[in-house]
Amino acid sequence: MTSQIAVLGGHGKTGRAVSAALGRHGADAVPLGRADWDDLAGAMTGCDATYLIAPNLHPDEPTYVGQALEAMRTGGVNRVVYHSVASPYAPGMPHHLGKARAEDLVRRSGLAWTILQPGAYLQNFDLTRTVQVPYDVERPFGFADLQEVAEAAAVVLLQDDHVGATYELATRTGTVAELAADAGVGAERIGDWSGEGLDERERAWLRAMFDYYDRHGLPVGTLPMRALLGRAAD
Repeated sequence: MTSQIAVLGGHGKTGRAVSAALGRHGADAVPLGRADWDDLAGAMTGCDATYLIAPNLHPDEPTYVGQALEAMRTGGVNRVVYHSVASPYAPGMPHHLGKARAEDLVRRSGLAWTILQPGAYLQNFDLTRTVQVPYDVERPFGFADLQEVAEAAAVVLLQDDHVGATYELATRTGTVAELAADAGVGAERIGDWSGEGLDERERAWLRAMFDYYDRHGLPVGTLPMRALLGRAAD
């Protein structure tokens, strides 16, 4: 029987990538978005599992995740994979703390769970020209390729071995400067980031994140991703 997987947040870039990966594995993805929240339990009824992605910089991710988990229980979905972030418990980054609290809800939900903690997406960087970021380009990071994150998500959704596991995910390690150099372009820190188009809370949260990156970067190891995708070490 073909597995049917709800992808909550299925219309965003991560959700679309996960849905495509599930299709490549022979599963049926059910992309769900804000329009489905009036009867989220009904929309997920009949699904074998849910991939749970909260909106970016959600003001109250624990409440969002808690409501989604309740809908899963009501709809008879007993398996959840939660899309978190690398280093969720980082007090200097408020939106990471929201994911840390949401992880706690997932672990205590009574559902069979797995948590994925990807690093910064490689796709967030335009490597066709000088890379400009509002933090130190020499700090260490673990970068995650979106397509590889999606493939890893499909693997853990469709195999029972990963229940109860938490995986940090990165495709490669390095600095923004090294990432740019490998693409044949430069990298520089900009000091006039304005956060145009964002509200004050979002700007404050992102400034806190950039300050954290300035001091610590966001290191993430590559072994879990390699293991999930069945790849040997380089």
